[in-house]
Amino acid sequence: MTISAAVITVSSSRTKETDTTGDTITTLLEDAGIAITYYTIVPDRIEAIRSELNRALDRASCIVLNGGTGLTHDDCTIEAVTPFLDKQIDGFGELFRMMSFSEISSAAMLSRAVAGISGGKAIFCIPGSTGAAKLATSALIIPEIRHILTHANK
Repeated sequence: MTISAAVITVSSSRTKETDTTGDTITTLLEDAGIAITYYTIVPDRIEAIRSELNRALDRASCIVLNGGTGLTHDDCTIEAVTPFLDKQIDGFGELFRMMSFSEISSAAMLSRAVAGISGGKAIFCIPGSTGAAKLATSALIIPEIRHILTHANK
């Protein structure tokens, strides 16, 4: 199975030059042998996120969105993405928060990280901090993506 990935950074302030989180995710995936076929930065707006997610779904089997998963008034990644999910992978968010707890204590509960399947493709929504993205990508996404996609396409 060939796995390709898309990285979508949700931010109204980052640029390609300042997107260290998107760069970290890209590097980790490429180092794991997963080609990046799509990368973009999109503002914190539901319709903009959905538009880029549709483009990414046409180009990749694994889509990682970072940013917009918190509790502020403009955090809307989860609201934009969950209608796309045929099935949610509840354990992803649970494990991410559990692993984050050892690093950031009870603030881990503020993360609304979520993952699921859409049309046989995997979508992950993770926080925009570089540390959180590194944790989610290296400890959860990369080790399980082949397994997830195999089951999603049976």
